[in-house]
Amino acid sequence: MTIASATPPVLTGVRDWISGFDIVLCDIWGVLHDGLVAHAGAADALIRFRAGGGTVVLVSNAPRPAAAVVPHLDQLGVPRAAWDGIVTSGDVTRSLIDAEPDKPYGWLGPDRDMPLFEGLASRRGPIETSPRLVCTGLLDDERDTLDDYRALLAGLRERDVTFLCANPDLVVERGGTLVLCAGALAEAYEAIGGRAVYAGKPYRPVYDAALAIAGSIRKAAPDLARVAAIGDALRTDIAGARMLGCASLLVARGIHTHELGISDRPLDAAALHGLLAGTKAVPDSAIDRLVW
Repeated sequence: MTIASATPPVLTGVRDWISGFDIVLCDIWGVLHDGLVAHAGAADALIRFRAGGGTVVLVSNAPRPAAAVVPHLDQLGVPRAAWDGIVTSGDVTRSLIDAEPDKPYGWLGPDRDMPLFEGLASRRGPIETSPRLVCTGLLDDERDTLDDYRALLAGLRERDVTFLCANPDLVVERGGTLVLCAGALAEAYEAIGGRAVYAGKPYRPVYDAALAIAGSIRKAAPDLARVAAIGDALRTDIAGARMLGCASLLVARGIHTHELGISDRPLDAAALHGLLAGTKAVPDSAIDRLVW
């Protein structure tokens, strides 16, 4: 069996592939933009899909409510015509926090994530005494490393604090550089015996919310055979699609760019084969960048 036959097909465009679906659940960071620059071809592909009757729900592991994500997309130049709705891990996190309104929570993360907590019924308390910690990310993700948080995590473990991870991503691409996310801290906490609860991809609640939005727009219950997920991360986007039971498309030029060795060349079957070796999170197809 050749590499080409044992590896998901590498598409040059999604026009034919996407025509088999009614609903696309699309990642944001790594697909529509890299944190600094919007990918015009990706937005164009989604606009064309919608023009043909398709519905696009953006599904993000951003630790902020969907309403706070929209201005950022506007600022980067991602047109609103590219999507019908948005759901984020921040939305799911808010539900998890207020599911126990009498239990105070501490917060670890940068100031930009403050919108996550606006209007919540639950009370925020000091990290040092609260029985649960909401983590939206590192305080300074451009400079901090996991070693900067070892002592904090050990203290949380001593008190058996529940670690509520508002962004399950381990890393995210920012202008070609990978920066650590809340998921990396949650993983480190679990490694020392702590208990972490994850909001967002690849876990079911965020997909249920996304499908509910799509169903409301289309006025019909989604048929998973007609749903596709698009994203740049095997661990979240592709694993989540497999959990859900829908088709998936891996956008290669995102967080896996360097692993694939395609910084200065297009994606090919050999590079994709190497990335997928040993993983269960295998996409149905892959593409260098999302384009029509």
